[in-house]
Amino acid sequence: MKINKTGLLSGLVVAGSLFASISSASADTIKVGIANFGEHPQLNAAIAGFKEAMAENGFVEGTDVTYSESHTNFDASLVPQMITKLQAENPKLIYTVTTPVSQIAKQILAGSDIPIVFSAVTDPVAAKLVPSWDAGDTNMTGASDLQDIAAVLEFTRKLLPDAKRLAIPYNPGEANDVALLEKVKELAPAAGFSVVSVGIDNVNDILQRITSVAGKADVIYTPASNLIQPAIAAVSAAARQIGVPIVNSDSSAVANGTVPASFSVDYGQVGLNAGKIAAEILKGKSPADIPPSAPTYETHAPMISKSAAAAFGIEIPASFDDCGCIVE
Repeated sequence: MKINKTGLLSGLVVAGSLFASISSASADTIKVGIANFGEHPQLNAAIAGFKEAMAENGFVEGTDVTYSESHTNFDASLVPQMITKLQAENPKLIYTVTTPVSQIAKQILAGSDIPIVFSAVTDPVAAKLVPSWDAGDTNMTGASDLQDIAAVLEFTRKLLPDAKRLAIPYNPGEANDVALLEKVKELAPAAGFSVVSVGIDNVNDILQRITSVAGKADVIYTPASNLIQPAIAAVSAAARQIGVPIVNSDSSAVANGTVPASFSVDYGQVGLNAGKIAAEILKGKSPADIPPSAPTYETHAPMISKSAAAAFGIEIPASFDDCGCIVE
């Protein structure tokens, strides 16, 4: 998916880039703000899961709770404006989606009495959102989308048994990406991989940076990056030019045939985890007493595209014949 650059035009900063959908409700409902980075299947699923868990825990939309939703079309410069706008609505809680949004929300809301629940944050400790994996911060906790990297590497080895060099495109300016790269470097040798890091901080550099791994990598793993995932079609096109297959962190790009395979976190489940935490806070529990949650192995799932695998020259091993994970 490519970022809609129309929303990034300066003339549309207020009217176009900051999208909001504020539900009408009676004065009796609790107000909850939702600050999203941009429209994307993974992030939208995290919001849907959040609302589902809230409803399951006694906070039904329109009856018990009213949501005020905003996103900035992946324009980080607009995030402070979005958070300030939501704060002015005096919500009982703000739900932040992605690391950049959560970090800015923490800064702006410091000292306020508005609790924050985050999701789609890979490493909340490295991002300085919480003090450790064992406790929340004074006014912030949430649900991580941290993938089981050992399982990702195991899946990649099973799919491409002869691959030895693993390339990781990442944004050096995003804490999520850097944390994941370090985790891959730590675990890759045990899975028989060396790691080639590919720093990309601008979508316009994708073609040049991805094609630069020609002859240096046998497979590319594309993480749940706010820069990489919205531009996964461009990443895949560049990878096809050099004949290096992709294992993605998002299954939607496999379902539509953009990339050959994925081993992905269920972002609906990440949202469910965050919604359960938000309900606990709204019922009186302190965020500091709620450790951030992380997906378990069972919340990951493989998917392989037969057509994309063929386009990348991958012969799907017989060990996947009965996986129920192959799509056309």
